[in-house]
Amino acid sequence: MSLFAYNTPRIMIIDDTPHNLKLLEKLLGAKGYLISAFLDGAIALKAAAVKPPDLVLLDINMPGLNGFEVCARFKADKTLESIPIIFLSALNEVSDKIKAFQFGGVDYITKPFQIEEIHARVKTHIQIRELQKSLALHNNNLQGLLNEQLKEIFATKEALYKTQLATILAFSKLAEVRDDETGQHIERTRVFCRMLTEQLRDQGAGDSNLDNIFVENIYYASSLHDIGKVAIPDDILLKPGKLTAQEFEIMKTHTVIGATTLQTMLEHYPENRLIRMAVDISQSHHEKWDGSGYPQNLKGQAIPLSARIMALADVYDALTSVRRYKPAFSHKKSLDIILEGRGVHFDPDVVDAFLVLEDKFRVIKEQSA
Repeated sequence: MSLFAYNTPRIMIIDDTPHNLKLLEKLLGAKGYLISAFLDGAIALKAAAVKPPDLVLLDINMPGLNGFEVCARFKADKTLESIPIIFLSALNEVSDKIKAFQFGGVDYITKPFQIEEIHARVKTHIQIRELQKSLALHNNNLQGLLNEQLKEIFATKEALYKTQLATILAFSKLAEVRDDETGQHIERTRVFCRMLTEQLRDQGAGDSNLDNIFVENIYYASSLHDIGKVAIPDDILLKPGKLTAQEFEIMKTHTVIGATTLQTMLEHYPENRLIRMAVDISQSHHEKWDGSGYPQNLKGQAIPLSARIMALADVYDALTSVRRYKPAFSHKKSLDIILEGRGVHFDPDVVDAFLVLEDKFRVIKEQSA
């Protein structure tokens, strides 16, 4: 249905010649248009600001503001700039017509007027204006529908994300149930991982896109680094002394078991970066920079960055904590061990980030002891 079906098109005529105004007002009014006529451009602009017309017929040669200046002011006003302007003039040079279009006119009618031409051109531009309004309204409606759908999508994604996060945290609690040393270890190491990641980003290091999503994901994904230990027998997992070579081989399988378990989740959510990171961390946090780690003997940057970060956080917390098989080492001794492992056990960039943060690590460790 036409936008003008219930709203008669409004045409504004601006011409300093009263005869022309009366003639155009009579011709166009007879066609059912609502006409507002003005001898002065400045007054017409004020009226347009109050009630914008659908089309303007504008004379060029006028005292005060000429037609080009009036047109320029229409186009400079955000509420009026889209109103089509047809220039009226006795000037018939090509350069005059070009100038009119350069100022933003949509058409040019030469005086003296031809009645049929006036009607035809006005009708055409009113129809174009109607189509433009209809298209704008349609686009606004589509944008509204799109915004509603996006809200629903984001709400669904947020709900799904929270569900996945709750699942991940539930998984991390499984390890705590099996081993009472694990709970505080998980809390500290995920804080350490986030701190290291932010420091790597600040110093421009790392071989991955360390955006805010990466920072948030490593905080949660690191909680699952030892999830595979739920499958390790109690007599090995909770053994008070040093493990035998055979027992250690069994203990090492927690990396593959954890990654395999999380991979099952990833198959259901293949685009989920958090779960993908959790797989990488679980499987590779015992890899070493020089390739001497396990389970795949990955070397250097072949080790996922998240796992390299986790490796240092895990080792620092283990060194400074009491374990069934060892006493807690001092912060200084732990720092020396990590420095010795720079470029051997640990990614040099991660060690450098740790050195900036090491005093904060110490404080966190002491406060949670």
